[in-house]
Amino acid sequence: MTTIDATARPAPGWTRVLPGGSYAGRSRMLLLRSATAARRTWPAIVSGFAEPVFYLLAMGSGLGSLVGELPGPDGRPISYAAFIAPGLLAASAMNGAVFDATFNVFFKLKYNRLYDAMLATPLGPVDIALGEIGWALLRGGLYATGFLSVMAVAGLITSPWALLALPAALLVAFAFAAIGMAATSFMRSWQDFDLVTLAVLPMFLFATTFYPLGVYPRPLQILVECLPLFHAVELMRGLTTGAVHLGMLGHLAYFVVMAAVGVVVAARRLEALLLR
Repeated sequence: MTTIDATARPAPGWTRVLPGGSYAGRSRMLLLRSATAARRTWPAIVSGFAEPVFYLLAMGSGLGSLVGELPGPDGRPISYAAFIAPGLLAASAMNGAVFDATFNVFFKLKYNRLYDAMLATPLGPVDIALGEIGWALLRGGLYATGFLSVMAVAGLITSPWALLALPAALLVAFAFAAIGMAATSFMRSWQDFDLVTLAVLPMFLFATTFYPLGVYPRPLQILVECLPLFHAVELMRGLTTGAVHLGMLGHLAYFVVMAAVGVVVAARRLEALLLR
């Protein structure tokens, strides 16, 4: 049975939700390892940035010429491209984080057995969870940064509040990465990844990325408002258009809770899977 270094201790404040000896404060080592490994696979990582740009060109410039203007978050009319761009920004952060925290983690967990070897070192389950989530966060942040730059060049940013869109995107990426890794710990085979697509694709299509919430009847509006991507889109749309209000703190709190739950579940599941 694999054991953890007896000197490792949970971080302050986590003692009631995480087992003793699960955190050694060395999660940065996972980041260094992932960065080193990414030197050979950087074209695959960078290629994920192109998808939202293609959507913006096709939907914003193509379909947008037929749609015209839509009401923005503050009621002022904005172009269709400016309306969907923040949604695509949120989706960029989500996709980069989710797919790294699911497919890559599953391979390392079930086939490469990388985490078994790591737990023979002073690293604990929380170190592994935070390290992998952190790398997925960086990937999601990379996509968000690239797409935000495209928005700036295309003139789709109309407010200096957009400077806060990147930190918000990083929080979104962290939350999705945490939940993605927690979900991956329950997967038994590659076929289970159909469930990831089943969750991510409908959110991308229906969480107000391409059209306003008002197009739905009220029962469906309530359902959409529960989706995490909806809160991400609302954040990005408000910041990039300057429609900032106190209600946005609720969206931020949503992702803080989502990230905390994901980290705790992922760490506990790693301990159950690797230390049994």
